[in-house]
Amino acid sequence: MTSRVLLLLLTATLTAQSALAAETTQEVARAGSQASILGPAAFFTGQVRIDPLWPANTTLTTAGAMVTFEPGARSAWHTHPLGQRLVVMSGVGLTQQWGQPIQELRPGDVVWCPPGIKHWHGAAPTTAMTHLAVTGTQAGHNVDWLEQVSDEQYAH
Repeated sequence: MTSRVLLLLLTATLTAQSALAAETTQEVARAGSQASILGPAAFFTGQVRIDPLWPANTTLTTAGAMVTFEPGARSAWHTHPLGQRLVVMSGVGLTQQWGQPIQELRPGDVVWCPPGIKHWHGAAPTTAMTHLAVTGTQAGHNVDWLEQVSDEQYAH
């Protein structure tokens, strides 16, 4: 091999090792380092607080957030292009897939919302609920918002 080819191979190897090292370095996001967000009225009914935990990246294509719904608060109907997993952390919640009955959620319950399935989730009428939301992200997009859940739909 010529010295030029060896130099190119060495450069490529060092670049690959550098990229691998960057992917294997732990990163700590400190609690409270990201501001809480109020759930916008266009997508939520009632008082909802979203605490972002991590954004999606090229290695782990999911975003995470703790979402707290005050009693009676809920999301609008929506879908996710890559799905969403919810882990109920505290309180009592509700979820519903379009055309199916409402299901009650309690701490420790885990919900899988498959890609493209229309659903909503939120708190029970008299009890707040917090869940960890882990949402698949595709090209920076993780949710398609639809219409609000009516009071009549929520009550049934």
